[in-house]
Amino acid sequence: MTMFPTSTGFAALSALLLAAPLAAEELPERSETDASAASAPDVQAQPPEGTARQGPPAGVRAEGARGGPPFETVFDDTWVTVGIGVGVVPSYSGSDDYRLFPLPLIVGHVGGVGISPNGPGFNLDLLSKPSARPGSSAPSFSFGPSFRFRNDRNGSIRDDVVELTGELDSAFEVGANAGVSFPGVFGPRDRVSLSAQVRWDVAGAHDGMLIEPGVGYFTPVGRAASVQIGASASFVDDDFADYYYSVSPAQSASSGLAQFTADGGLNSIGTTGIVTVDLDGNALNGGLSVYAIVGYSRLIGDAADTPYTLERGSANQLIGGIGLGYTF
Repeated sequence: MTMFPTSTGFAALSALLLAAPLAAEELPERSETDASAASAPDVQAQPPEGTARQGPPAGVRAEGARGGPPFETVFDDTWVTVGIGVGVVPSYSGSDDYRLFPLPLIVGHVGGVGISPNGPGFNLDLLSKPSARPGSSAPSFSFGPSFRFRNDRNGSIRDDVVELTGELDSAFEVGANAGVSFPGVFGPRDRVSLSAQVRWDVAGAHDGMLIEPGVGYFTPVGRAASVQIGASASFVDDDFADYYYSVSPAQSASSGLAQFTADGGLNSIGTTGIVTVDLDGNALNGGLSVYAIVGYSRLIGDAADTPYTLERGSANQLIGGIGLGYTF
């Protein structure tokens, strides 16, 4: 049975593939005259807001800069990025065994609604709107429903002892996401974003709730590359913690692990770094881009103290990955 990567791992790998298309959507204006000038300096890009948005890139008007011809960009009212990546993730939340995992991608803007990946699931942005002009200090907002599958310990368990405790059911989590982004915080083209999600399982697996706040920083490097760093946390309720981290008497008898009762609270904290590079040097015209990510998270509280982690795994969780996307 195919198993999705752990929560933190998949979230970061999704951000990996989402980063470049949204970063490209915010590149500053540049006319065809500017593009043809070999001596013209690079114009830096504005950062992503974390959700796809309607309209041309920041500062791009119907006519090009300096009254030149219309600026051509793939990021109009309808655009889509498809891609595939490969990541290295723990085999379950708390595992110290790692495995490769293929990561398909679709992200875009269709019918005035932004679509972005959310682990093995997706977010919708119902507040999607045109980009602000360069130099604007006005914040932008995002809000919409969130959907996510969770298949933790549902196959592909590499620890023989943990495998004896049995497989868990798949969860389907539904909730909402919201965010606000502030442009030009430390430089003219950077951006700081705050976001949060809340989701509930509606499939009868863990029957619990999660709250996931995060903060991110984006800065461009020329016209084709960008760097993003982010930090996030995860809070879970008692039902979630009990399902994934408790060891029942029956599980203890079958595996030899000590019995354990887990309670909710702060579940993990983590950070990721993402680098994106457009292969033809101009992210605005779509085409191929390459992405790379590295991330670290630390399980906290009962997620770290459970025998699944303390005896058979590690509270330190690492991820890495690369991806290739195509935007049109």
